[in-house]
Amino acid sequence: MFVSGAQIGVGVLLASRMTWLAVAENERYSLLSESNRVNTTLVPPRRGWIVDRHGHAIANNRTDFRVDIIPDRVVDKDRVLGVLQNILALPADERARIDAGLKRAAGFQPVQIAENLDWDRFAAVSVRLPELPGVAPSRGFSRNYPLGAAVAHLTGYVGAATAEQYKEARDPLMVTPGFKLGKDGLEKSLEKRLRGTPGAKRIEVTARGKLVRELATRPDVPGQTIRLNIDSGLQEYAARRLGTNSGSCVVFDCQTGEMLAMVSMPAYDPNSFSDGISHNEWKMLSDDDHVPLMNKVLQGLYPPGSTVKPMNGLALLEAGVSPQERVFCSGALRVGNGVFHCHKRRGHGPLDLRGAIAQSCDIYFYEMIRRLGYDRIAPVARAVGLGQKFELPYPSQRYGTVPDSAWKERKYKTGWTVADSLNASIGQGYVLANPLQMAVMAARLASGRMIEPHLLAGRDSRNAPALPYKPEHLAIVREAMWAVVNGGGTGGASRMYVPGVALAAKTGTAQVRRITMAERRSGVLSNGQLPFKLRDHAHFICFAPADNPRYAAAVVLEHNGHTVRNLDTPLTGRDIMTYLFDKKRAVTALEEVEPTWGGDIRTRMAAQKAAFEAAQNPVAAPPEDAEAAANTIVERAVEQSNATTPTTGIAEGRTEELPLEDDAPGPQLQPGNTQ
Repeated sequence: MFVSGAQIGVGVLLASRMTWLAVAENERYSLLSESNRVNTTLVPPRRGWIVDRHGHAIANNRTDFRVDIIPDRVVDKDRVLGVLQNILALPADERARIDAGLKRAAGFQPVQIAENLDWDRFAAVSVRLPELPGVAPSRGFSRNYPLGAAVAHLTGYVGAATAEQYKEARDPLMVTPGFKLGKDGLEKSLEKRLRGTPGAKRIEVTARGKLVRELATRPDVPGQTIRLNIDSGLQEYAARRLGTNSGSCVVFDCQTGEMLAMVSMPAYDPNSFSDGISHNEWKMLSDDDHVPLMNKVLQGLYPPGSTVKPMNGLALLEAGVSPQERVFCSGALRVGNGVFHCHKRRGHGPLDLRGAIAQSCDIYFYEMIRRLGYDRIAPVARAVGLGQKFELPYPSQRYGTVPDSAWKERKYKTGWTVADSLNASIGQGYVLANPLQMAVMAARLASGRMIEPHLLAGRDSRNAPALPYKPEHLAIVREAMWAVVNGGGTGGASRMYVPGVALAAKTGTAQVRRITMAERRSGVLSNGQLPFKLRDHAHFICFAPADNPRYAAAVVLEHNGHTVRNLDTPLTGRDIMTYLFDKKRAVTALEEVEPTWGGDIRTRMAAQKAAFEAAQNPVAAPPEDAEAAANTIVERAVEQSNATTPTTGIAEGRTEELPLEDDAPGPQLQPGNTQ
């Protein structure tokens, strides 16, 4: 009886457990069973496109041919890999990577052999599949930037996820072969919208992981298409027109605040980063003193120089200064023990406000702001955009400084001086701005409204409030900026030749070194005599048409020094603005001068890369062959450019003399380390 009772008890216990597992836990164990039977491999989603205001692609996806190998299907691994190595010309280190991947991979998990293959190599593998069991050629998508370096700092680039990113997110998509995510620029900040939803391949396997069959796949869902306010034609034109400069350009529609172009040059080719940049190319970019890896529009900070003088004029008018009041410019102004110089050594003579802006007279602004104090100017500078933070989809920006006495007391625990006011009055000293802020200043002075920059389509500043200043004062400032170009001012070379369209502008030069009195006595060195990093920055802000402003722009050229006429700011700014009104004239002008710079962007970049690689791996050659070798590098770069990119044309060269501005005051504070 005892044994029978025990047996019955055990039977009831087993029946109860079986009932629990079969009924209550049915769903759980069904899912576990299915996961053991079916393995899922993620398929990277196609990234959403980035398009311009007209729907033209700025970043899209191109077909990507790749070859993977499925370990469970391989027969005679060494023979198969040997054939693939010959067909695809794989280097020895790639073979080692593949062997390591095959050891780690599950039987059904594909291991990447090669990606970004051309059609010929992909086809060569495809036709030999019967003798290559386990090899799986496939077509996917990789990121493509049709305009290359012209949009590098606008879009950013994509790349494979790092180990740190995977540890943080624990997303299996990040370790899926072929998946790329945004690393910089819009690609990074809009990653969630651009990424899309991955697809999946389902594979039935045995308990030991052996492949049985492939099941139905789940297609990927592409990411969203992002529309920008950028005009891709203008973007490419501005990038090309900057030539060999280290500089930037921003163009606005001053009625809406839409950003039509945002260019920083030189730049990298984002396609290189998408495909996997080489060590040599990375080193070349890192060592370049023109800093191609930096977005100068948002991260470059510069003393704005004389481009602030129209804003200063507005502040003086609002403070009660009469536009007819004159100041005599003798070429220098002594304040205490210091002498502050005008860029015109012999002086301008008596000038009123309009003339002081048109001729960029330093002495006028020294004297007026010495009387009033810079605390009367700083609020106006902030109101027109200097020092302001703007809501843009970029992870890193620098905002500069609009100083005043309270700011200096907080930062340096010392009082504001007259010398500080004089330096700030010509956009030097503690004053720092980025090119975006300078373009906003031009747009606000042109429109008279609190224009905000808008990069993503769907938002604008059509209902922006008016600037809190008298319309007649703004009109005086605009008249003075018209005279800069059309009334004998410092920007005469930027006069536009489009019928019925006049340009209003302000030129600017910002020192990056201190000019000592000893150097002034012996003769100030010209920018052409100085190394690149010691040359003056060249600035230019403008809007057009002058009588009814529609577009505004800012051009900032680092260490340009006004050394090459057709690479200087007046002609550069003129041609970029001309593109908006007469594209054919602008394109013709660029085509005339671009060959003198070594060709278009792709040609110059290819030549630079070839020269850098040659320097890294020098080959002994007789001296007489040196010129031929250099010509070969250039010829190859030109051939590569012609094979990949159609020429798009450019602007009209002029030969009138440019009265270059030289805002070189006397003793002043160094602009470095004032952020």
